[in-house]
Amino acid sequence: MTSTTTPPAPPAAGRRPRRPRNLAATVGGWSVRHRLLAVLAWVAFVAAAVVTGSTTSLQEPTQAQAGTGESARALQILQDARIEEPATEMVLVRNDHVAVTDPAFRATVQAARDALRGAGVAGEPGDPYAAGLLSRDRHAALVRLTLPGTADDASQHVQPLLDAVRATAAAHPGFTVETLGDASIGHQLDQTLGTDFHRAEWTAVPLALGILLVVFGALVAAVLPVALAVTAFLAASGLLALVSRAVPIDATTTSVMLLIGLAVGVDYCLFYLRRARDERALGADAATALRIAAETSGRSVLISGLTVLVAVSGLMMSGLVVFQGVALGTMLVVLIAMTGSVTVLPALLSLLGDRVDAGRLPWRRRRGAAGRRASRPSRLGDAVLRAGLARPWVTAVLAVAALLALAAPALHLRTEKLSIDQMFAPDSALVRTYRQVQRDFPGSPAPAQVVLRAADVDAPAVRAAVAAFSQRALSAGVASRTPEVTTHRQAGVVEIDVPLPGSGSDLTSRDAVRALRDDVVPATLATLPGARAAVGGRLAFSMDWDARLSTGTWLAVGFVLALGLVIMLVSFRSVAVALTALLLDLLSVGAAYGVMVSVFQDGYGAGHAGLFAGGAIEVWLPLFVFVILFGLSMDYHVFVVSRIQEAHRAGMGTTQAVRHGIRATASTVTSAAVIMVAVFSVFAMLSMADFQQLGVGLAVAVLVDATVIRALLLPAVMVILGERNWARSRRHQAPEPA
Repeated sequence: MTSTTTPPAPPAAGRRPRRPRNLAATVGGWSVRHRLLAVLAWVAFVAAAVVTGSTTSLQEPTQAQAGTGESARALQILQDARIEEPATEMVLVRNDHVAVTDPAFRATVQAARDALRGAGVAGEPGDPYAAGLLSRDRHAALVRLTLPGTADDASQHVQPLLDAVRATAAAHPGFTVETLGDASIGHQLDQTLGTDFHRAEWTAVPLALGILLVVFGALVAAVLPVALAVTAFLAASGLLALVSRAVPIDATTTSVMLLIGLAVGVDYCLFYLRRARDERALGADAATALRIAAETSGRSVLISGLTVLVAVSGLMMSGLVVFQGVALGTMLVVLIAMTGSVTVLPALLSLLGDRVDAGRLPWRRRRGAAGRRASRPSRLGDAVLRAGLARPWVTAVLAVAALLALAAPALHLRTEKLSIDQMFAPDSALVRTYRQVQRDFPGSPAPAQVVLRAADVDAPAVRAAVAAFSQRALSAGVASRTPEVTTHRQAGVVEIDVPLPGSGSDLTSRDAVRALRDDVVPATLATLPGARAAVGGRLAFSMDWDARLSTGTWLAVGFVLALGLVIMLVSFRSVAVALTALLLDLLSVGAAYGVMVSVFQDGYGAGHAGLFAGGAIEVWLPLFVFVILFGLSMDYHVFVVSRIQEAHRAGMGTTQAVRHGIRATASTVTSAAVIMVAVFSVFAMLSMADFQQLGVGLAVAVLVDATVIRALLLPAVMVILGERNWARSRRHQAPEPA
């Protein structure tokens, strides 16, 4: 039963009793006393990091390092033998009304081969009539060719080939002439990623600045958080090249760093700056306001930052080098942003003083002491809070029911490595060509790749085993047509491309890969003494990732939850507060999963919102979304509960402390959430499905967290628990300031 008596009010600003200084207060105090040194040190650090990044190349993982399981072993065999996979390209020629035997069709195929030969960037184009690459309906032919270089760099030289194909299509109306392969897909990916990330960078930063300008009503106050976040990102990006010397890091990691760095950097600065302005509005002088902000919001920043670091470190448990690189890059930007928030930020605020409100918007009136007003919720928010606290059990039950309803679709979540037709817009030329090739020539875009290493690949036993493999694969139905065999005699390696039945990613294709591994290879190639055989390829790579993540995800989730619980226990010294934090964070993550499944897997509302429903969630997203959301949700939880705990220690009862803490943090949490949702929504508007899924998942979770959970469920649960929230806290006579 919570107390209904009116507690004593907390001490007025500027006359608070002296409390033990925590780490954030100590560091902030030093920065204020040596403010010029702190600012110059930060500038020097960022400049040195940027210079380091510009002079050191980023070490990216090889294909074998990026993989796992048997598919990675197949790639490693090729890598050890120094066999670089050439870029293969296919040109589809199709006419629904003209058969492949028609002279006009043959003339179009020949024109395509001549144009490809004249482009000068590829080997001799194959003859589909000689190779038997004619569709079953006899209305399509497939011209195959190999480009110089590897699949990784061929995309840089494919433009003349693309131009030649377009010219051929234009000269032969009625015929479909399209290209598909490593180089053209890589070219499309490079163009899309470059355009998307450029747009994201140039949209997210101005968007955050515009929102902060509305929040603070002053240009300088709005620029500070964005400047801190951007400089933290620049410094982290520069140091990433050094980190990649120890752990290879994928180039897309920097985009994730921008996303997270902007979110946490702005949040941390916003918490700090808003508390200092609130204290000034309550009558504190500038020095006292900064001291209180350091003791309270500064400590919240350290706890939040530590929680994010712990959460993101869970990606290291995945066992996948790509995730480990993302984890290190994200941890780096969070660590730098957190450090800047408790060092250079108080120094800058001390230097600026009341000039932090310079550049005030003309329509914003000056209110309160020194032209400020204390943070407070809107009238609607205040009414919702009063209603929720008046009936906490009803509020809690309705909020949990709503969150569980949102999370329910996650029960049938399905993950896979998205294929080309799942990754891009259904009406794009690339997807249309991919699907047409898949229909006409099943297994062509993504065959399984069986790699065999033997001491003598020309030995009769090896040749017999390879022949037996091809025959068994066909008879077992795991190859849609005769496998293609490539022998590398000097390297002692045989490559066998197995066209898979099905779409190349569906259940039929997956069953075929399993049959290759469990039956065909063991019965043929694996019987050779001293030989090594492994089944790889794009689908096998995806399946191995999925299998590794199914184990690594549970390890990562357990690790993050356990360490998160420890951090909350140490920070708040309350079992109830720590457990509440974990449960509420899990509800917000579940809601995000449910919305992602509903939109991108089940397709509800995807078309109307311009999103792509590929029927599955990208394989790496559930784990990544969990660790990021767990860390970001703790931002709000720590900030809000710290303010509630502060009020309770000042003499308020739990209900009054909850009301005071929610009211005092409402506008800050709302502002931070609006910025995060806006930034994540930018990624939801990009051109590739995996980034759309990431943006929607994070945006929905933050929105739910800042509204349903922090405004309704958290205060209701804390009021229901009453003084049990602080059961362990009372045993400590000299608690840390909130």
